[in-house]
Amino acid sequence: MTEAVAEKLDLDHLRQWIGRSTEASDIVTAQLVKGLRATLFQEIGEPKANDAAPFTTHWCLAQPVFAMSQLSQDGHPTRGGFLPPVPLPRRMWAGGELEFLDALRVGDEAKRTSRISDVTMKTGSTGVLCFVSVEHTITTPRGTAIRERQDIVYRDMSGAAPAASAKPAPPPPVAKHRESHMADPVLLFRYSALTFNGHRIHYDRDYVTKVEGYPGLVFHGPLQAAFIVELAAKLHGGTAPKKFSYRGVQPLFEGSEFSVNANDTAAGMELWTANSQGQPTMKGTATW
Repeated sequence: MTEAVAEKLDLDHLRQWIGRSTEASDIVTAQLVKGLRATLFQEIGEPKANDAAPFTTHWCLAQPVFAMSQLSQDGHPTRGGFLPPVPLPRRMWAGGELEFLDALRVGDEAKRTSRISDVTMKTGSTGVLCFVSVEHTITTPRGTAIRERQDIVYRDMSGAAPAASAKPAPPPPVAKHRESHMADPVLLFRYSALTFNGHRIHYDRDYVTKVEGYPGLVFHGPLQAAFIVELAAKLHGGTAPKKFSYRGVQPLFEGSEFSVNANDTAAGMELWTANSQGQPTMKGTATW
């Protein structure tokens, strides 16, 4: 990390954001459910009032809207506001935990209450990392539907994208349950549109390769998690796990096949997404 950035990374200042909260609400519409089902390679159908929405529909609801003049170079809003102004240019989902208590349904008015729960710093192979944890509670008129902890990681731009390890990759894990899809740029665009996500690493190839140094468009972390949750539920008679914990392992890029995988364990299921070489890109565990 450059000295200039190091001087600006004042952890005590950033930790003053702990405890800040915000609320937002939105309606689960049939059109949104159709779009998300299509993006998750599900049967689209004609959703009607009270029909269950995909389990991670809340990631498409009540997304913050900012004027174009308020956006940074990477397409995210200018730092500050609800999230702390971490002075590191790269921002990505690192992982999190979901508790599913009730389904979101077409016609629901869903309210999200969000709170900054922690801000920490670590040193990794790519330099200094700053983690911001956010707790979300999603409620409907029936009560609490989802509790979530979302972990966001910020890191410096120096050194470009993470380099491939010099060590040979371990053999990919063998999955009992497996689904495969293509990481198509249109798939990434659709999910960015559904979540009103302006982050340019997901759709602007010139930006992601020339500025951030990645080899191609980056697959959304929450989209990988959404595929994992839907497979887990499918393998349990359509019932979402009570708890799903996950973390990103390495970036997944456009242009090749990816897989969604699961193995049964004594406690529930071990789940992961993998790139075309079979190497895990996100890992998670689910319990019912």
